Amino acid sequence: MSNEAATATTTAEAVPAAESIPHGLGASLPAADARAKTEGTFPYAADLWAEGLLWAAVLRSPHPHARIVSIDTSHAREMPGVRAVVTHEDVPGAPLHGRGRSDRPVFASEVVRHHGEPIAAVAADHPDTARMAAAAVIVEYEVLDPVTDPEQAFEAEPLHPDGNLIRHIPLRHGDPEAAGEVVVEGLYRIGRQDPAPIGAEAGLAVPRPDGGVELYLASTDPHTDRDTAAACYGLEPERVKVVVTGVPGATADREDQGFQLPLGLLALKTGCPVKLTATREESFLGHAHRHPTLLRYRHHADAEGKLVKVEAQILLDAGAYADTSSDALAAAVSFACGPYVVPNAFIEGWAVRTNNPPSGHVRGEGAMQVAAAYEAQMDKLAKKLGVDPAELRLRNVMATGDVLPTGQTVTCPAPVAELLQAVRDFPLPALPKDTPEDEWLLPGGPEGAGEPGAVRRGVGYGLGMVHMLGAEGADEVSTATVKVQDGVATVLCAAVETGQGFSTLARQIVQETLGIDEVHVAPVDTDQPPAGAGCRGRHTWVSGGAVERAAKMVRTQLLQPLAHKFGMSTELLQITDGKITSYDGVLSTTVTEAMDGKELWATAQCRPHPTEPLDATGQGDAFVGLAFCAIRAVVDVDIELGSVRVVELAVAQDVGQVLNPAQLAARIEAGVTQGVGIALTENLRTPRGVIRHPDLTGYALPTALDAPDIQIVKLVEERDVVAPFGAKAASAVPVVASPAAIASAVRAATGRPVNRLPIRPQAAVVTGQ
Repeated sequence: MSNEAATATTTAEAVPAAESIPHGLGASLPAADARAKTEGTFPYAADLWAEGLLWAAVLRSPHPHARIVSIDTSHAREMPGVRAVVTHEDVPGAPLHGRGRSDRPVFASEVVRHHGEPIAAVAADHPDTARMAAAAVIVEYEVLDPVTDPEQAFEAEPLHPDGNLIRHIPLRHGDPEAAGEVVVEGLYRIGRQDPAPIGAEAGLAVPRPDGGVELYLASTDPHTDRDTAAACYGLEPERVKVVVTGVPGATADREDQGFQLPLGLLALKTGCPVKLTATREESFLGHAHRHPTLLRYRHHADAEGKLVKVEAQILLDAGAYADTSSDALAAAVSFACGPYVVPNAFIEGWAVRTNNPPSGHVRGEGAMQVAAAYEAQMDKLAKKLGVDPAELRLRNVMATGDVLPTGQTVTCPAPVAELLQAVRDFPLPALPKDTPEDEWLLPGGPEGAGEPGAVRRGVGYGLGMVHMLGAEGADEVSTATVKVQDGVATVLCAAVETGQGFSTLARQIVQETLGIDEVHVAPVDTDQPPAGAGCRGRHTWVSGGAVERAAKMVRTQLLQPLAHKFGMSTELLQITDGKITSYDGVLSTTVTEAMDGKELWATAQCRPHPTEPLDATGQGDAFVGLAFCAIRAVVDVDIELGSVRVVELAVAQDVGQVLNPAQLAARIEAGVTQGVGIALTENLRTPRGVIRHPDLTGYALPTALDAPDIQIVKLVEERDVVAPFGAKAASAVPVVASPAAIASAVRAATGRPVNRLPIRPQAAVVTGQ
């Protein structure tokens, strides 16, 4: 990048140590960038600038399904200030890309398959000029009827050369003839949610003298993005460099590759730096959303409520392209029965293409959708048997040593019963009549039309489980380097800090291992070895494990000369608060003295044990590890208006080991609050495939006023012996459990079935009261 370009991204994250700042594993070390983000001075991609900067804009399709008859760019090219216009004809390399499967064009050429699909991109000397030039590209469409119902996709004409079926998983486990004395059935629908990052997509592309390009992006998987871009540009990977800028929120795949790829093409074509900043509408149109899902369930149980068999059909709407739908389907099918012991399970799962907006990785994908359904089924069973809902769940929960419907034995800690008992036994919040002097916040808010006499309180439960890291044979490897010089340590690892706390964890690991207070985490770019995507607790496990191994190797280098000098093993030496001491007190020196001006460094990798793909009957050891959560929801429902207020969510979670108490609590609370939005407000409506209200006014995110009282009542610290530090993923599993718990509580308050998320007001209205 040129000297004139923004250099904020090349500043390492560090907090100079002070006696008042805690350090090491188990301490609530503050994030290095917390103050800058709070004060609004932290640099994001939208803040970058370079000498001779051009601005980009992308023309997107207004139709969800159409045949492109012609594209006329002449008017746009002739506009003053326009430097380049690119279409599919200007893609020099691979015309297709995609995260899970390369099936998506950089620019649509013959057919448009979803609303907002890129058609052309423009670079100009002013952002307004670029937008006007993009609008001046004339595209003649032959509008086609969109396929928006995933059930119709099986019979519809192929929407893609690869067909409409992306994946089918027929899971078979146990005896198909098994039957229970009690049977309940249900049909459930989960809507489409948008990850809605706090900052929309932005990026800067800078051409290099060697004919390559540097991309400054808020990427969560820089090496994959680098390889994709290089293939589309027709360049060797080493001639494309991705530099990760500040990431303004990431609960999903942060960046739309259809946004990144035109950026580099324009920089290569013009020979100038090019910047693209998406509007919120473009952000909604571009990136992937959560899979809308249709679920049909039948549960069999004996007279005591023990589960005998679960039958289910799960249909995921992948939208126009495959993306990570195969992974989401595997999670949905594998966890379709939830954290319960089910001796017989027969699950059919499909992911299909439609002309709806593309779906992809969003926190808790697959697992969240099925949790809403299987927990509704447990409520139905409890009601039919006349059993307390929590008690019915306790009779069926799994534990370590039980077998998943995929045939995989649960070898990790699975304290599901302990979690459920903790939230069940936690004291319930007081009813308004018990505290009449306090103002009662009615459902609908203080200015709502609700009447106290119409309010009913409900208590419900949700149990959730997620897998950690990738699955089905994914090669989960990360590399890290730790360098120490002059009493300062530097960590180099391509694990992107997305808000999950990896940079803070890396500092804590080095502090704990080497006794060095001042630790820097270098900025991430693709000149470093790959560390993989930042999702499913990956960087806590794999990248944190690599940092720990590298730090231990440096520790050995540091202590070996001293151990040799004093005739003892390095295991008999310890480092505490920057001092090296021996077990017998003979040796006592500081780390700085022991370094004696030398630079020590080591590089290490961490790779968990391998997994395998699910076979033709859905069987296989597909997952590295699992994490569990139990949530009890307390809600107030106005049964006349159908408005719902979440009063309290009590959370108990399986965390393995607490590495940073403050950050862990923040991650759990954030996940729970995200689940509130899924349960009550967030639904990206797409009538006939067109995104309606693609903005944060029409898409209702929960705010601080919607956030309930969140009580973290228990954190079970039972180390997973195969995981570095024994820690587990923390953010995704509360997202999975909380919508199911809220729906369960609304069912308890109203007696209504509540079979759709988000919960619509009419689903919570009770007539005839």
